[in-house]
Amino acid sequence: MDQRKWGAGHGENVGLLGRRSECALLDQLIAAVRMGESRVLVVHGAPGVGKSALLEYAENAAAGMRVLRAVGVESEMELAFATLHQLCAPLLDRLENLPAPQRDALETVFGMRGGSPPERFLVGLAVLSLLSDASEGSPLLCVVDDAQWMDRASAQVLGFVARRLLAESVALVFGSRQRSKDLLGLPELEVTGLKAADAHALLSSVTRVRIDQQIRDRFVAETKGNPLALLELPRELAMTRTAGGFGLLGTDTLPGRIEQSFLARIEGLPEQTRLLLLIAAAEPVGDPSLVWRAAERLGVTPATALAGGTDGLLEFNVRVIFRHPLVRSAVYGSATAANRRAVHLALAEVTDAGTDPDRRAWHLASAAPGPDEAVAAELERSADRAQARGGLAAAAAFLQRSVALTIDTSQSVDRALAAADASLQAGDVDAARRFADIADGGTQSEYQCARSHLVRSMITFAAGLNKEAPPMLLTAAQRLEPFDMDLARETYLTAWCTAALATADPDSVTAISRAMRELPPPHGGPRALDLVIEGYALLITDDRSAALPPLQKAMTTLKNHPVQDFLKWGWAACSASPILWDDRGMRELFLRVVAEVRTAGALTELPLYLSGLGTMTVLNGEFAAAAAIVAESEAVDAETGVPMAQYTKLFLAAMQGKEAEASSLIAAAIEQAGADGQLNAVAGAQWAAAVLYNGLARYEHALPAAQAGAGTANLILSQWVLPELVEAAARVGDHTVAQGALDGIADAAEPCDTDWAQGLLARCRALLSDAAAADGLYREAIERLERTLLRPDLARAHLLYGEWLRRNRQRAEARAHLRTAYEMFVSIGMEAFAERARRELLATGETVRKRKNGASTSDELTAQEKQIALLVRDGLSNPEIGARLFLSPRTVEWHLRKVFAKLGISSRRELGDALSRGQ
Repeated sequence: MDQRKWGAGHGENVGLLGRRSECALLDQLIAAVRMGESRVLVVHGAPGVGKSALLEYAENAAAGMRVLRAVGVESEMELAFATLHQLCAPLLDRLENLPAPQRDALETVFGMRGGSPPERFLVGLAVLSLLSDASEGSPLLCVVDDAQWMDRASAQVLGFVARRLLAESVALVFGSRQRSKDLLGLPELEVTGLKAADAHALLSSVTRVRIDQQIRDRFVAETKGNPLALLELPRELAMTRTAGGFGLLGTDTLPGRIEQSFLARIEGLPEQTRLLLLIAAAEPVGDPSLVWRAAERLGVTPATALAGGTDGLLEFNVRVIFRHPLVRSAVYGSATAANRRAVHLALAEVTDAGTDPDRRAWHLASAAPGPDEAVAAELERSADRAQARGGLAAAAAFLQRSVALTIDTSQSVDRALAAADASLQAGDVDAARRFADIADGGTQSEYQCARSHLVRSMITFAAGLNKEAPPMLLTAAQRLEPFDMDLARETYLTAWCTAALATADPDSVTAISRAMRELPPPHGGPRALDLVIEGYALLITDDRSAALPPLQKAMTTLKNHPVQDFLKWGWAACSASPILWDDRGMRELFLRVVAEVRTAGALTELPLYLSGLGTMTVLNGEFAAAAAIVAESEAVDAETGVPMAQYTKLFLAAMQGKEAEASSLIAAAIEQAGADGQLNAVAGAQWAAAVLYNGLARYEHALPAAQAGAGTANLILSQWVLPELVEAAARVGDHTVAQGALDGIADAAEPCDTDWAQGLLARCRALLSDAAAADGLYREAIERLERTLLRPDLARAHLLYGEWLRRNRQRAEARAHLRTAYEMFVSIGMEAFAERARRELLATGETVRKRKNGASTSDELTAQEKQIALLVRDGLSNPEIGARLFLSPRTVEWHLRKVFAKLGISSRRELGDALSRGQ
């Protein structure tokens, strides 16, 4: 190996001294990428330890590969997608190769076009596709140095991309002082100080006098072998004191001491040179032209500033580069406030307001000595642009700074409220509260008070689905009515659903419903939002019959509603379809909304809709599809870092009759939701328990679970819990409880002339009817449910009818219905109910072999492989599947090859037959 690479002496490659194993790891990484694999690595360690040298080594090792490079800059941390733009700029000519939504997303966040702010996960998918496309021609190495200073939007997107690289010839290597939370869980390499021998060799190479061995040992120990410290700190100390052991490191942190070493060198430079360094430190892009134009405005010229050099601290090339990031921070931190303001003003004056307005505004803000309305207004406009690009954290930062520079008190309140709202959207609840406090202290109008109350309400709502939020949201909606009726209506809907569906708070939902009934008619006729509000209010203040017409109209309107509205209040409107007992409408609506939300990349909202779609999919008996939804939801939760309760997974396990798995999930859900005070979530878990134990024919366990669930369930959930309570109570002989539950079902189902409502009601009535009526009711239930998508409910109707027939000594007919039920349960995958039906068949004298439910080679597939296989079976292309699952098309193809191998097939056409029945 070339010894020069290892920094013998103290040349340019000193950062590689003693780094043979680290370089070998990077060699392996590059080799794997050349072979068509993806690799990700986070190189982290203290300042000066040699991270940048290792990244440079990787770039040199990648000869023949395309290399993209970006550097995080501390002063750019508030500019959304700044680091990402650096990295992707050389690839922008390939944007035309991306699907239109992805292309539009990147063009929007990079300021190349206007439009609605794209979801950051759609941006992430676009970057993944862009890198995948670029790697088709040759392997790709992407290097991001100083990753600790990436803007948050870039960090989130690149973290997303890093977790999804799999089958692309792409390496993504980060250099960072510490492990960023957006990069947690990625493969990492910690770079520590040099071993003692290497540290002593380096120290000897930069000291001009002989140092006592004990002093040398202490120097190496206190620097912890940090190469930059060993190079720089001896410069700071007089040689006589170094040799004698005086003036060595004190208790200051090592980065601080290294900065002080650089500072000592800076202070020795001429005034004009120091001013040039300050301009370069304040200019984040490293543009030499921009630096010199700003310098000219301050009277600094190359002839005077560079006459004696910069002591190696600054280099002018294609970019202005500091010897080390600590030089930049030392220069900037040691400058006077007046000099910093002067430098930022000069930079603002030479920054193009047309092409780079946000960076110019940030420089102007840093140059402002006090409140400045013109600059505050510029920052406000920058916040609007950042929000349009999806940079919520950047928008919040601009608005927060604008508040400090605003002179007018009323305008300061407006900007503080906007900053609080943007901070909440960006996930910074503490900042949202802080700026809400600022707004509260200066409100001057009733409208400002109303907006402030709304922000407070949304902060409470974001903190958890608790009973404090609904009354706060109700008050906010009422106070907003005179000023912004559309916002007031949206707030009413959020309040109602929080009270009625999330917290099941009857007092709040009644108060909110009465207030909604008093709303004036909307101008221009009712929209979907207005119809949903009207229907929900009537559901509580009047009855279900009165609520049906507006809710039915709302469902028709929602089928073609813009997805942007769904992202604001659609989660609440989607609850109308189960209230209407409309199984097909519910499935169609959730399928459409989930597809739209996926396309928009709105991953934070997606789990809400996946939960609704998952529940309906389980009710329809499509268990493989439900398992794919669970897998997608879990992947989204892991990506967003916002875990959602996995009720689809819990309900699926209960319906499958997997006692051990379902019991564990149910217990965990009850414990967690109970601790959080979310009683409706507890009711959902109890519903699943009732289904599980009814399937297992343990009615004595199903009864208390169903009673507990029915006692706290919301309007929709109660419709699904009560049939379980009727069955369990009827089987244990508690006809009083069973009749009470039946009355509840009748109240909900009788006004709805749908096959779902009437079929389920007939099945429940049959359980409590005498022989004369029961036979007809069971037949009606089967006839009705045959016209629905609800295969499990139909199978259960056959089972209950068969059980009833056997007990009434009609064995031949009983066998027919029990056999139908058994075959259906097996094909669906309802193991417990299938065994219950099998035991009933045996009791009729029929011999039945116990069969495994849906066992096939497809069971060998992982959750993601099965998800991809199902989508291929349904006719989706690799790019379409990649867009849905946030994978690149090449990764989809990689998974598909594994699916083919496991199933023993060779083409997409064979998948339908290879997947087992019911998958």
